[in-house]
Amino acid sequence: MNALQKIPLAMVGLVVGGLITTIGIIAYPLDYAALNIGGLFYGVPILLGGLALKAAELKPIPYSEEPNEEIVSLREEQATPTQNQVRKDITRFRYGQEAHLDESLERVGLSPADDQRPELVSLYETNIDGAYTLILQFYSPLVPFETWQKQQAKVAKFFGPDITAEVSQPEEDRVDLALIKC
Repeated sequence: MNALQKIPLAMVGLVVGGLITTIGIIAYPLDYAALNIGGLFYGVPILLGGLALKAAELKPIPYSEEPNEEIVSLREEQATPTQNQVRKDITRFRYGQEAHLDESLERVGLSPADDQRPELVSLYETNIDGAYTLILQFYSPLVPFETWQKQQAKVAKFFGPDITAEVSQPEEDRVDLALIKC
C-alpha cells in the first residue's frame, strides 16, 4: 500500500488548517495584516473541513494476518478485479459511509437494519487449493449463521464473476466470508 494512502485526509485538514489559522492569529498582534487575513480566511475553513472529515471518517480494516510473499505473488497472478477492489476499499480511510461494505451487505440480504448490520473487523488473504482467497471476518451477533449460509449463492453472484463464496463460523458471533477465485 502506498504510504500516502495511510495518512487520513481528515488529519491533513486538521494539521494544515490549524497551522494556517495559528499563523493568522499570531500575525494579528504583530500587525502583519496580509498573514492575519490569509491565515483566518484560509485556515479556519480548512480546519473546519478537517473536523467535518474527522467526524465522517471510517478507519481502515486491519489484517488479522499479514500476507506473506507467496500470498502476495498469488494475489498478483490470480486476484479478480473485484477482490482487489474490495481489499483496497476496506484497507484505506473512507469518508461519508457508516460502515465498510454496508451497501454490499444490504444488497445481499445480510443487513436487515443499520443496527443489525454485521461489522467487518479484519481480513486476511490465503491460498485455498491453489486459489487466491480473500477472507473477510465479521462480527455478526444479530445475523444468524444460517442466514449467511442461505445468502452464500447471492454473495458469490454479487462479488462475481469468477468468485465462489464460502462462509464459516470459527467462533460464536463471528463469520468468515471467503471470496475464492475460481
